[in-house]
Amino acid sequence: MNERIPARVPRHVAIVMDGNGRWAQQRRRPRSIGHRAGARAVNLCIDFCLREGIGALTLFAFSSENWSRPAEEVGALMRLFLSALEREVEELHRRGVRLRFIGDRSGFSARIVARMRDAEALTAGNRALELTIAAGYGGRWDIAQAARMLATEAAAGRLDPATIDEAALGAHVALADIAPPDLFIRTGGDMRISNFLLWQLAYTELWFTETLWPDLDEDVLRAALADFAMRERRFGLTGAQIAAGPAS
Repeated sequence: MNERIPARVPRHVAIVMDGNGRWAQQRRRPRSIGHRAGARAVNLCIDFCLREGIGALTLFAFSSENWSRPAEEVGALMRLFLSALEREVEELHRRGVRLRFIGDRSGFSARIVARMRDAEALTAGNRALELTIAAGYGGRWDIAQAARMLATEAAAGRLDPATIDEAALGAHVALADIAPPDLFIRTGGDMRISNFLLWQLAYTELWFTETLWPDLDEDVLRAALADFAMRERRFGLTGAQIAAGPAS
């Protein structure tokens, strides 16, 4: 499959990386092997975005609900996460990738939190790709913590509650400083967003594939972008309004 990606490329792609466990089960291997195999697909996505000029990539690595998984699997995920932080950050920095993390960090070890902070500080000035890892993240948590910040400001007398609107709340959710995702991709066959970026995905185009995350390749990503390029994004308007362009 060698056709070129259409010119209409998303600015920001968000991905639920699903299917590691099933990939391992199909091979009668521990789920932890599937998570390790999934790391290859992460690198493939980063390479793809850098090459094709996609400015932002957000990956759902570990949800707030994942803490309830078996302790052995959570432990393996934490070891993999720490290993990736220690192994990959210097290379990401060399390639101009800005790395940051969104989510509740209170469940992570002090060592992992320190590595997160170090990675964010090292890469803060990079602009080639905005790579965000959602870890300990939930969309409801995100909205709740934004509301809590606004409530704190109001209680302190620094904010009039009557002025709180969508823009005020949106300014306090994760990723408020970059464009919302244009394209959401979920691997693994399930067709749901699983509490990921609930606020930010309001007008995002959704695309699902049966491909398990460790089996991801460029053909799958190209298919997603080709489908995205064919869609008419109306943002609540009619097709005729979009065709007519901005009102004079």
